[in-house]
Amino acid sequence: MSDKKILGFIGTGVMGASMAGHLLEAGHEVHVYNRTKERALPLVERGAVWEDTPADIAAKCDVVFTIVGFPKDVEEVYLGKKGLVENARSGAVLVDMTTSSPKLARKIHAAGRKRGIGILDAPVTGGDRGAREATLTIFAGGDKEDFEKVLPYFEIMGRTIKHMGGAGDGQNAKLGNQIVIAGTMTGMCEALAFAKSCGLDLNEFIEAVGGGSAATWSLKNYGPRILKGDFAPGFFVKHYIKDMKLAEEAANEMELDLPALTVTRELYEELAEGGYEDSGTQALYCLYDPEEE
Repeated sequence: MSDKKILGFIGTGVMGASMAGHLLEAGHEVHVYNRTKERALPLVERGAVWEDTPADIAAKCDVVFTIVGFPKDVEEVYLGKKGLVENARSGAVLVDMTTSSPKLARKIHAAGRKRGIGILDAPVTGGDRGAREATLTIFAGGDKEDFEKVLPYFEIMGRTIKHMGGAGDGQNAKLGNQIVIAGTMTGMCEALAFAKSCGLDLNEFIEAVGGGSAATWSLKNYGPRILKGDFAPGFFVKHYIKDMKLAEEAANEMELDLPALTVTRELYEELAEGGYEDSGTQALYCLYDPEEE
């Protein structure tokens, strides 16, 4: 795609602000919208153009990226009367980077196709650090032609970028990723609680385990935060619960039983009920070590 394409970005929260910022830094014209305008102002100060509604973004931009909170938000932004599909230019490409429902992704893709609009579902993983450092993994679903058009922009925001298949397959891959994380997060928290109870030096423990076969991204990135008592969100507890429920729904449709995922979701719901829904997912450790609360 030409560098002169106008880009839109909807959702400038923990992840989106950094992602949109990389597009700006690469020299692209970026129009932004966020439900809370104040969270988009730092981008506007750096040269982004504020728009008052998603419809305004759709009318002015050739490629639009979205990363919002929940499937209901995705549906409103894309399929509402003042949404993207209804107001996008013919030939535009709309890219949802929210972790959402595969079924909804297919519904949006079909609606876009009727209007001559390309639709990709392209959720990401890598957390706030991956967004800041442009090292995200991006799972894309949709037409390969649309993927190729948007790939140069993906490469600005991420490091591992894969076309996973048709509409909804980006979401399917991301939900599989979240199932893996269910195991690594519970394993990390239980291992740290065990090591602490044994009287081990936890910094040394993380370094030692991180150099062997039990090394994980979660341990490397969240372990040190836990030791500092840092439970600020790189990825919200409430959003991870949403992701696990989506994975369970998809598994149930295939009559697939995922007991470990169910247990992890129940643990995170207990955590959220204890007041941690807006904390980072590493706050799961607080269930095992109340001294950290």
